[in-house]
Amino acid sequence: MLDNPWHGRIDEEDGDKGLRWHQVINRKKHTRSAALQGFECDLGVAENKGRVGAADGPDSIRKALANYAWHCDIDVFDSGNSYATKDLTQSQLAYSDVITTLLQQHNMAIGLGGGHEIALGSYNGLANALPQANIGIINIDAHFDLRAPSPNPSSGTPFWQIHQQCIQEQKPFHYACLGVAKTANTRALFDYANTSGTHYLLDTQCVERNFETVLAPMLKAVDQIYLTICLDAFPASIAPGVSAPAGLGISPMWVIQLIEWLASVKSQFQFDWPLMDIAEMNPQFDSNGTTAKLAARLIDECLQANFNAPEHHDIG
Repeated sequence: MLDNPWHGRIDEEDGDKGLRWHQVINRKKHTRSAALQGFECDLGVAENKGRVGAADGPDSIRKALANYAWHCDIDVFDSGNSYATKDLTQSQLAYSDVITTLLQQHNMAIGLGGGHEIALGSYNGLANALPQANIGIINIDAHFDLRAPSPNPSSGTPFWQIHQQCIQEQKPFHYACLGVAKTANTRALFDYANTSGTHYLLDTQCVERNFETVLAPMLKAVDQIYLTICLDAFPASIAPGVSAPAGLGISPMWVIQLIEWLASVKSQFQFDWPLMDIAEMNPQFDSNGTTAKLAARLIDECLQANFNAPEHHDIG
């Protein structure tokens, strides 16, 4: 981080009920905690022929979070940024090591991207922290990101790489991609999604609470959830600051409903949700900071849902 992004309005007359993110960051008060970790990297975006600039994403998300009102009874810590070297694989490994440590110290780790190459590091960070875990990945994205490296890994390859790891380690591959744009994924990618057992919803299908039907079978089979949100899943009018703007996009309200539902069924399906990240935040194209504000809102919604959610028992 270059400058301290944690500053904003202070409402002293309201006491603890008037607190905002910048006033609670790194404050130790509660037994439960979450930690933020930035990944300053867009090497994978460049390799994937996208618009570079996402390496500057983490701090723009922090600045948007700073002035948001605080509504959780947990501690939240900022552990800084992981910086990319010229080697994407080594950068992902270094980031995954930090995520592993944070997951051993906190109830939840939150990654701030950075390109969607963050996903490989995030997943491996969780897998290393909990080697026996059965991990389910939920990706909110216009793209499957199931490309094979050709020849190098990129922001479009992380879930292909995870699938290959699962095959090598003889582990099941539990992956759901919600918001898929037909126009952004070739027939070859749909074929790979189908043969790899990927669960998915097209962007045109993300209009009702049909995520329950798609996700329930996977949630029954896993004990840990990793949620990754690619900002290019949202309309370009709402999220212009991304590496690959959407031609259509899905509603943020639909994603918030999914987040709330996911948190509410943890005990029913018997899984934990220790990890999420935001990908493809590119401040170079973010007019009025709207994309950063959306990213910050989704992080805040995840924290509130994960730590404040009532239980839900309607789905069998």
